[in-house]
Parts: sequence; C-alpha cells; structure tokens
Amino acid sequence: MKVSLKWLSDYVDLALPAQELAHRLTMSGTEVGGIEERGNGWSGIIVAQIESMTPHPAADALSLVGLEVPGERMTVVSGATNLKVGDRVPFAPVGASLIDAHTGRPTVVEVAQIQGIASGGVLCSEKELGLSEAHEGVMILPSEAEVGVPLNAVLGDTILDLEVTPNRPDCLGMLGVAREVAAITEVPLHLPDLSYQEEGSDIRDDVQVEILAPDLCPRYSASVVHGVTVGPSPSWLQRRLTAAGVRPINNVVDVTNYVMLEYGQPLHAFDYETIHDRRIVVRRAAPGESLRTLDGLLRTLSPEMLVIADADRPVALAGIMGGSETEVTQSTTSILLESANFSPGSIRQSCRALRLRTEASLRFDKGLPPDATTVALRRATKLLVEICGGKASRGLRDLFPAPRQPIEFTLSPAELRRVLGIDLTVAQIQDVLGGRLEFDCREDGHALRVKPPAHRSDIQIPADLVEEVARLVGYDRIPTTTLAGHLPDHPSPPMHGLIERLSGLLVGCGLQEVITYSLVGRPLLSKMSTGREAGMSNGLRLANPMTPDQETLRMSLLPSLLECLNNNLRQDEAGPRLFEIGRVYLPRPADLPEERQMLVIGIAGPKWQRQWGRATAHLDFYDLKGVVEELLDRLNLGETRVIQIADQHPFHPGRTAAVYSREVRLGVMGELHPAVARNFEVRAPVCLAEFDLEQLLSVVGEESLRIEPPPRFPAIRRDLALVVPERVAVATLLEVIRQAGGALLDQVELFDLFRGEELPQGHKSCGVGLVFRSPDHTLIDAEVAQAESRIIQQLQQIAEARLRG
Repeated sequence: MKVSLKWLSDYVDLALPAQELAHRLTMSGTEVGGIEERGNGWSGIIVAQIESMTPHPAADALSLVGLEVPGERMTVVSGATNLKVGDRVPFAPVGASLIDAHTGRPTVVEVAQIQGIASGGVLCSEKELGLSEAHEGVMILPSEAEVGVPLNAVLGDTILDLEVTPNRPDCLGMLGVAREVAAITEVPLHLPDLSYQEEGSDIRDDVQVEILAPDLCPRYSASVVHGVTVGPSPSWLQRRLTAAGVRPINNVVDVTNYVMLEYGQPLHAFDYETIHDRRIVVRRAAPGESLRTLDGLLRTLSPEMLVIADADRPVALAGIMGGSETEVTQSTTSILLESANFSPGSIRQSCRALRLRTEASLRFDKGLPPDATTVALRRATKLLVEICGGKASRGLRDLFPAPRQPIEFTLSPAELRRVLGIDLTVAQIQDVLGGRLEFDCREDGHALRVKPPAHRSDIQIPADLVEEVARLVGYDRIPTTTLAGHLPDHPSPPMHGLIERLSGLLVGCGLQEVITYSLVGRPLLSKMSTGREAGMSNGLRLANPMTPDQETLRMSLLPSLLECLNNNLRQDEAGPRLFEIGRVYLPRPADLPEERQMLVIGIAGPKWQRQWGRATAHLDFYDLKGVVEELLDRLNLGETRVIQIADQHPFHPGRTAAVYSREVRLGVMGELHPAVARNFEVRAPVCLAEFDLEQLLSVVGEESLRIEPPPRFPAIRRDLALVVPERVAVATLLEVIRQAGGALLDQVELFDLFRGEELPQGHKSCGVGLVFRSPDHTLIDAEVAQAESRIIQQLQQIAEARLRG
C-alpha cells in the first residue's frame, strides 16, 4: 500500500518528519517497508507562467513561448500543442536536471539552437519529471501554483510503502492509515464530506437489485447518476492516483479507484444503459456460462463463482473484474455505481481458478466489513456529481439480508496485567480504545464493555483488545519478565509419538533412516514392474513438474528406498540396513489424494564386512524378521501372527508374509520380486517390510520400561526333534508348545530345520529347544517330564507332529 503524505494530510495533521512517522507506524504494528521522496531530483526546476505564444519563423510545428520567471522574461522553443497563455508550467532553465524523454536517462539542460533561435530551457512533460510515461505535451500545473517557487514545493511528495498484514484490511485505504496516524500521534481525524444533491429520479424506479446468493454476498449497495460526461480527470485526482501506483483512465473509473484507495472498499461503475431490464442479480454462475472481462479475455465460469448479472447474462465477476459489455466508454451518459461486500473465501477460490488477481480482489479476500459499502458509495457518488456532472438519483439501493450484530467484549486491568505485565487503570484503557481508536467503551464496575468500530473487522476475541492497548501504549513499555502462569498443555499427536518411538527403536536395531522426496519420476516407477504388474505409474501427476524425476506424488515409499539400497550396495562392503517413515498419496476420484503414514524397511547385501577366516553370508528374510519382531515386541503389541501370503506386489510370490495383531493387518514383509531386483540391477537378495502406521497406531500399547530381576533358580533345558508335515508353519508349532507348556515353560526356540530323503515325503524336521524354570523353587525332573509329555501330546493332536527316532 503506497501512502502519499500530501494526500494523507487531508485527513490528519502531520507534524512528524517522514522518518519519525514511519518509525512510529512500524512500532505500532503497521510496518513501513520503504520511503520514497518524489521531487528530490528536480534540482533547479521552477514554476513559470506563459505570457505569450508566437509561431516559430522557420518551423510551423514549433512555437516561441514567452515565460515569466522571477526577475526576468525568457523565451523557450516548444513543439507542445496543449499550451495557452496564462498556463503555469514546470520550467527547467539551463543547468537544471531532468529525464531525457527519448533515452529515459537523467540529463542536464543546456542552451539549444532550434531552427536558428536559442531556447533557454525546457518546458517539462510528466515523463521528463519522472511522474509517468506521458510525454505528448507539457504538464500543466494548478493555477494556484506560485510563479517562481521550486517545483518540488508544488508537486513534491513523500510516499510510504506499507507492508499491510492480512488481518488489517482497513489499512488498505488512506482513511485506515489516517486513523492509525491519528491514534499514535493523538491528533484529530478529518473525515470527507459525504453530502451531495439528489436531483435525479427515484432510485427505486432506476434499478432493481436481487441477491440470490446471500452466503457469498452479505450486502449489495448501488446508486445511479444520469447525465455524466466522461473525460479526463482533474490533475489533482490524476496525481493522487499516480502517487498510489494506479494509472488514470477516465474521470468515472478514476473516481471508483480513488474511493477504493481512500476507503479500502472496491467499487465498480457500469454503463447504466447496457444493463438489461435495469435489473441487477447477484448469483452463482450457471454451468458453462462465460464472460468477457475488461482485459479482453473470454473466461469460462463455474457454479462456484459469484457473478453480477442483469436480467439475461453475467456482467461482472463479483469482487474481481467487470465485463466488457457494460464497460464505461466516452459515449456513456449514465452510471450505475456498485459497492458490495463479498465472501473472502469465494473471491480467493475464483481468483485461483481463473488465475486473475486485481486490486479489488486483494482487498475482498482479506475480509472487508459490510458497513463500508454505503459510506464508500456515498463518497463516490458525490465525486461523480462534482467531477463528471450529472444528477444523482434520490436514495440508494441497499440490500443487507442479515445485518451482523456488533461484538461486545469485557476487558479489565487485571486481564491486561496478566497478559502484558503492565498496570493501567480503567480510565487509561478507555482513553486508548475509546479516545484514540474509536471503540465504543462503557465502564462496567472494574472493567470495560467494549465494542469494536465497524471498520475494524479484525477484532474477533478479547486478546485482540489487549493487542490494541499494547501497540498504542508501546511495546517498549512492556516489561521483560517470566511468565506468571503455566504454559497450556500441548499434548503431542499420537502419530508423532509413534513415529518417534519407531525411529528410536529401528536405529537401536542398527538401521539408518533415509528421507526421500515425495515426488518421484516415471522412470523410477517403471522399475517396479514385474512383467505381470504394470508398476506404480498411476499416481497423481503435477501439471507443471520442475523436473521429470519429480512429476508424480508417490503411492509407495518402496521405489525410493530401493534406489537408496542400490546406491549404498555399490559403495559399502557391509550391506545397507535402511528405513523410511513418510506419507504416501493415494488418488481418489474427484477429490484430493488420501494421505497415509507408512514405514518401510529394507536390507540387502553382506551381513558383515569381509574378514579373514570368516565366511561371507548375506542378509536374508530371517534377519528382517528379527528386526520386525523386536520392533513389535518393544511396541507392546501383545500377540502377533505372521502368515505366509502368495502374492503381494512387489514381493516374491511364496516368500512373503503378512503381519497381524488382534486380527488387524499391520503390513507385509518378504523378499523382493526377482524381476524388480533385475530392473534395479540389484544382484544380492533384497528383503523389505512395509507397515501402515494408522493400523499400527490402532493396536500399539503404552510405552513402558519392563524391569525383571535375574532368575533365582536354575533352568532345565530339553531339546525335541519333531517331524511335522510341510504345511504346518513353524510359528504354529511354537504357539502350540507355548500354550501346552504352561507357567513352567520359560523359553522356546527353533534351533534346527532339516529336509532330506531320510524323512517321509512332504515332511520336515524341526529342532526345538525348551527352557523350563520356576520363579519360586528348583524344578525336579518329574515336573519337567510332566510338562514335556503334555507338550508332545498336544503337538501330536494339533500339529500332527511326532518325535524323530
């Protein structure tokens, strides 16, 4: 927001230097990002008056302009056609500095011979002064400009560039900034006069207004002015718009832009004669409806967009841009002026969909107060009547279906002391809020009942009032001290806690964590193909990927982990042991992708570095299974089951198992499919595990530390060689032993697995070690024999097992 101090001085008396004012504004929460001094480069340029004009004797297109300057008369040769006797103009005598209109670079004025006549200076255009790109004629100064004074005393200005925060839309208008300056400098505020003659017809006869989408348009106000003359704006209006960075267009459009910059409330002017049936309808766009906007583009609209329509068609994109069919032109004689309030969310959504941002939408998407519509409308109507001529219709069209009740808060000195640590009386608080910030305050015992003014839509909770007092009193007055109360509890989300536990446990198991990009490329995804399976190439694609390697949201962590494993296998003698925890993105029809937190583990290559006298062995499924079992045990899941499954992409068929807890499938683990391993050029066996953390979180137990004293009594070990059918899983065998062993069975482990011709076809031999121990006495052989006999009996009945002879 560019703020002209000359313009600002219309509303508030400015006694502070620009640097001090900028500092005070910044310290009160409205940051000044920069200060521009306009006119410092006009050294030597003064105001002159044209006394005479005669044709150049040798050039018909040139004139000899006689000037009155203090103490002398001068003659200047000029080709400008917009001059007349009596005009006051900026004059750069010999030695003055200005901008060359042809090169755009600074230059120093010298005596020039033009068609045989000496010209003692230059009559300056706006471009030569650096005010705009206009250089077709000499800039005409206001008639009240005093002859002989430096030009910067007439046109010079200081521009503050404000960095307005999103919660302060009121500071996107000059009056909002003026209120801030009045509050921090404690001087009165001067508001513009809104009165004007209503000499036209009744507004009710001129236009009908209907709001069909009150959720997107809380308020719509309109006025009509007949008999206007469209033309250039007065110089003072053009200068103010230029100072604010807005290009002047014509007097009607310039008035709407001027009031938007003044009040922060956007307006739009329609050519009244182009509105069908003199009717305005605020509605959602119809499916497939289109509108050619003022920038000349034909835009296709969707039903989520709000439009301003007449009886037959849309005529404007609400709060964003008008339509070309109702544009104000040189032939326009009647104006329908709109001032409305629109839903910020609707404006933002439409801007994103159309990729269109304007000064109006910038203000609407911050959330403007509905009360500003009629005030800004009256101001704009007054200026139209004064500048463009014509007659204003009697009254306004103002539809406000659901007026909002003002919010009221209670603020006490005790609350200020609690939050800020400073002591203020009720009278001092009332002086800040009521006297300087225009809040409606009334005493209520030892507190204040406070209602924010209509222009302060950012005041939503009592803490906002505390902030207002703090910034006006001065942040430097708030003492540095420790907090008096305790910090509010902020429990960590359960998923965050689970992720931290998993990371710590896996690092403790000797694994290293990797972090990969959420975006992957098609070449990587194509490597996941097994021949039968097409891979993972149907993920959500970006419309404009930065690189081909980052064009698709990942549907699995496995492709990136396999790439990391492959890279590390080429570098390390010992096999890499890696894991990653991250989100995957699963596409959903006509919706955003489903995000899931996943854990993947990958191991491959030699178990250890090469050593003399030690045979090389590779990491395999049982190394991975040991890590998974340790992980699940430390998570206190209780009973878990591992069940072999036949097919799970991209795992090896028949060498894959699903992990269950309480009938909940947590994930899968197994060996990588050989075809995928070949695609990644991995020669060593690769073992992977993949877990859904949402499922894991549903069954995980409390984190606890289990401490057990060392056993007091000795253990007795028994080994069994069992012949069982191949279809019986070892896990089933061990579970039967645990159930039958009872309280005396301390440990059970598989120490040998044998298959050979000595065994019946379709059978295997399992060597199982049993450790018996009692917590309160030394076991005798009879107790162990009884438990062992029970175990063998159960194995025979349930697992069809027999002792190997």
